[in-house]
Amino acid sequence: MEEEKVKAVIESILFAMGESVPIDRICEALEIDRKNAEIIMEKMQSEYENDQSRGIKILRLEDSFQLCTKTEYYGYIRTVAEKKSKVSLSNAALEVLSIVAYNQPVTRSSIEFIRGVNSDGSLSKLVELGLVEEKGRLDAPGRPILFGTTEEFLRCFGLTSLSSLPAVDNPNDIIIQQEFDIDSAQNGENAENTAQEIHTDADAGNAEQNI
Repeated sequence: MEEEKVKAVIESILFAMGESVPIDRICEALEIDRKNAEIIMEKMQSEYENDQSRGIKILRLEDSFQLCTKTEYYGYIRTVAEKKSKVSLSNAALEVLSIVAYNQPVTRSSIEFIRGVNSDGSLSKLVELGLVEEKGRLDAPGRPILFGTTEEFLRCFGLTSLSSLPAVDNPNDIIIQQEFDIDSAQNGENAENTAQEIHTDADAGNAEQNI
């Protein structure tokens, strides 16, 4: 199959799915190897990003790809959208999210040991928002649930993979700070927003649980 036809097929797959698609599934559909698929996806990302006549781009999320709105055009979409779902996380939820992001997979008891307070409410809220999910169970007495971050977490905080998280000396001193729109995150608005940040906070343990 010619490269231009391959690009057209990939574009149609990403558009039809409406969510991130693992590159392995793209390879399977096109019957091409991963190396060639990676090369073509990189070309498409560059073409979409540099083409000023396009209002969308291809966002990479670890080993998956998704079509999303370019940040600079999201304001126009807001005037048409029927509603905006803004979510502001409490300090406690941000603290729990930080602990999960840097220590995953991690158990509820480990999170509470680090924070020194009950974290049920914050953890449940993060799961409800799709930022944190169950990743299995620890092979220990009681088989406690292990938690980790999701693709939605990567989208909301403009990360392509967990390796994009800033390197830190002590993960327990990290607090992610963010007020974000769930709708905009799904359309890639946050991917290049430099106002969002992940930074150290020595007073992490003093955050109140106020979900």
